[in-house]
Amino acid sequence: MSALVILYQSKRKKRRIGTTEQSTTKVKLTKKQNFLQGLKFLLFSCSAGLIQMASFTLLNETVRWDYWPSYLIALTLSVLYNFTVNRKFTFKSAKNVPLAMMQVIGYYLVFTPLSTWWGEALTRAGWNEYIVLFGTMVINLVTEFSFYRFVVYRNHLFTNKAGQRELAEMAAEQDAEAETIENPAQ
Repeated sequence: MSALVILYQSKRKKRRIGTTEQSTTKVKLTKKQNFLQGLKFLLFSCSAGLIQMASFTLLNETVRWDYWPSYLIALTLSVLYNFTVNRKFTFKSAKNVPLAMMQVIGYYLVFTPLSTWWGEALTRAGWNEYIVLFGTMVINLVTEFSFYRFVVYRNHLFTNKAGQRELAEMAAEQDAEAETIENPAQ
């Protein structure tokens, strides 16, 4: 049985928004595919975390800024990188970039003030800045993946060229398997 059950018909619903083609494809991922998607997100987020940690360290140790401006700049840099690579490689989405980015900004309009508040409060209470930063990054990883997967790209998984190729290959495999089941070689 194929690893991906395709729940869309061959005639995809398409609409044009500006100069970007927008297509909606609903897919149901298997446990293995969900695991691999989560693993990709984790690995890309770890690389974004390195960007965040390096820029935070540079601003905190070299420039000697307080926690919150160092954190905000480092967070912004990591979010831009993480959004870009996960959109293309993890979720394989062709969703309208400004629309997707506005949704992500909405997430960060909630997450950023909260995380800045608790980070500043904890560091003023004597917690080490790097322990606070690491804990905040873990919370961000879990909540951001959930938001990307179930809100931003919910109906836009596998809509870029690589994703469409993967869906076509999976559909061909399913067709071949169905043909084998219907007409077994005797």
